[in-house]
Amino acid sequence: MGKLIGIACILALLCIGLAIQEPKFFQERNILNLSRQIGFLGIYAMGAGIVIITGGIDLSVGSLMGLIGVLLAMSLTEWGLAVPAAVLFCLVVAALLGWTHGFLITKARLQPFVVTLCGLLIYRGAARYIAEDSTRGFGSGFTTFKKLANGHIGPIPYSLILMFAIALGLIFLIHFSVYGRHLFAVGGNEQAARFSGVPVNRVKTIAYILAALLTCVAGILIALYTNAIQPASHGQFYELYAIAAAVLGGCSLRGGEGTVIGVILGATLIQILWNAVTLLGIESYLEYAVIGGVILISAIADEVLRTRFRRVG
Repeated sequence: MGKLIGIACILALLCIGLAIQEPKFFQERNILNLSRQIGFLGIYAMGAGIVIITGGIDLSVGSLMGLIGVLLAMSLTEWGLAVPAAVLFCLVVAALLGWTHGFLITKARLQPFVVTLCGLLIYRGAARYIAEDSTRGFGSGFTTFKKLANGHIGPIPYSLILMFAIALGLIFLIHFSVYGRHLFAVGGNEQAARFSGVPVNRVKTIAYILAALLTCVAGILIALYTNAIQPASHGQFYELYAIAAAVLGGCSLRGGEGTVIGVILGATLIQILWNAVTLLGIESYLEYAVIGGVILISAIADEVLRTRFRRVG
């Protein structure tokens, strides 16, 4: 709870300071666009958070988004699938890839870093091969479908509504279900969890499937929003934003800690920092330095807090 209060206070101070420095921050257009981006990031960051709670990590997020974007565009414009069928196809592909991650990590005993790093490379290469390394998009069609990413009800974009709907489901799953208790047990001490009868392999595999599905949902929305997918760069570095949001929100890179609300707050902070870079005229290439610094500071803070708690205990 202390971490959540802390990040909420940082968010409030950042918004106040940014509004004073740049009045455009609270303009309706900027708030709408900012909320939409928070919705996108919040969805796939929650997936990254679930994996981090297990003590793992997913580096394939951006490349998976690129692959999903290509598959969605081509299935609709070239392969003749209807919208529901195309969406289902993308979800099935993502679930299978997530299951593959879990299988290789639990059965082949490979490190999550290695498995998902290979996924990062393989999915990017697959996207480029399938699309023949050329841009794919939706053109001027599918306007109703695109409203999922571009539309809004009043000042609230659909992507933000979808993020909160998913968050409610994940709050129940992670914080109030048997699976959630097992998830934290595995992340806290995998060996002890195994000896206690927790189905560790199943818990981890489900975590990677959920992460892939949430990445797929966000990937579909982002593809519709951009309307064009460049397979060589679409979604590049998005895994960094997801990890940063999860860690900022209280997910420990050592595993066993994290909350859905915290991840959403972390995603909000990341997007506001990104928005500040644009509004204040800071060179855009510095955003990566900002994200890297945020992850580093969060990791240091996590280690300091853990050491202090050990001493107190």
